[in-house]
Amino acid sequence: METDSQLLAIFVGLLALFVAYGFTRERANSKKSTGAPVPSGAWPLVGHLHLLRVGKYLGYDHASFALAPYGPYWRDMRKMVTVELLTSSRLEKLKHVRASEVEYSIEDLHLLCTKNEKLTAKVRLNEWFEHLTFNISIRMLAGKRFSANSSTSKSNLEAWHLREAIKKALYLSGVFVASDAIPSLEWLDVGGFVKSMKDAAKDIDTVLGKWLDEHLQKRMVGDTDGEPDFIDVMLSTLPQDHFTFRHKRDNIIKATTMVSPPPPPTPVTAASAPSGGPKKIVTTPFAKKLAKQHKVIINSLVAVVKETLRLYPPGPLAGPREAIEDCCIGGYHVPKGTRLIVNLWKLHRDSRIWSDPDEFRPERFLSENANVNFRGQNYEYIPFSSGRRMCPALTFALQVIQLALARLLQGFDLSTPMGMPVDMSEGLGIALPKVKPLEVVLAPRLPSELYHAR
Repeated sequence: METDSQLLAIFVGLLALFVAYGFTRERANSKKSTGAPVPSGAWPLVGHLHLLRVGKYLGYDHASFALAPYGPYWRDMRKMVTVELLTSSRLEKLKHVRASEVEYSIEDLHLLCTKNEKLTAKVRLNEWFEHLTFNISIRMLAGKRFSANSSTSKSNLEAWHLREAIKKALYLSGVFVASDAIPSLEWLDVGGFVKSMKDAAKDIDTVLGKWLDEHLQKRMVGDTDGEPDFIDVMLSTLPQDHFTFRHKRDNIIKATTMVSPPPPPTPVTAASAPSGGPKKIVTTPFAKKLAKQHKVIINSLVAVVKETLRLYPPGPLAGPREAIEDCCIGGYHVPKGTRLIVNLWKLHRDSRIWSDPDEFRPERFLSENANVNFRGQNYEYIPFSSGRRMCPALTFALQVIQLALARLLQGFDLSTPMGMPVDMSEGLGIALPKVKPLEVVLAPRLPSELYHAR
């Protein structure tokens, strides 16, 4: 009986909210001022709201600057990331990391081909890119490396658990959580998503906490040899007793480690473009020019990357913004506190701006859209967002994307098994992962000695 009473109370409460919503909407429509436009697909009361529980449970209670609200803490953390971690000079010092990891991964692909009499290999390319970018990220972040050929070592198990937990977190970031719209319903945990977030956060924290302890132990014994990784830099930047805006130093470091540069696959992961790019490349005559005579046509390569990120931005939705004061934009009144989430996927496929918006045509970035770039200044094309919330790892992401894709196309001929078309269906999650893995047949193009990196 008690359960029935609770359910009845919830039903009556929801009914009252919907009635109140209808009354409020009717009053708003009767006013002369024009309210902010609402894109299609919004729910009553809920609208397009999301990411609130994500920041709480997966972002160390909003310690992650990517999910933290705008304010002094967010400004301080972004400054640390842009000035201390992702500067051009630091990325230059660590370029050997991405270069060596690309070469190791290319060598692994060639080794697979040599095991076949036909000197070809069928490979799930999205998994290859994921492994590559994951290793680049964790080497830069924590000085760790994950080996694809050994899954039994302790370090490999740690990295595997972290990667799987991050995958789960990305999926959960893209689902609708009822308590984001009505916080009082969190105790019900409709769908079990809150519990799943807590479980994923615990798995991530276990690994990141261990890596942080290892760095602290090395500093205690004076072991500071080698190029400092991102955790080292943050330990040097933040004092031991650092406690800012209710966040402890260790949580700040772990939260920042998750997003700078973001471990794959995230809204700015280097795997995002290549995992979509080759799906189109292997079936598009335009890109065949990229691999002819052992040369890479740089402009064409950049055009392929741009077009891939137009159709498949790292995250289909930009980070949430909030109006800090009443304003009028385009004749619409936007009251203070209004939250805005830009639909990049829809923006990049607007037929009023892009010709043949659903077609993969890299040529557009060599002709009519040649001056459009990634830097957030062309508002019809903002795969890494724009303004203060723009992705700070943009430069790093492009470095990895272009190097990995160029080296892959230089070293191998790519085709689909039996010439079958590629399924581009998108799954759930904040990064819109592909439903079916990308399987390609690789055939080496270069002399075998050019594939040996070790």
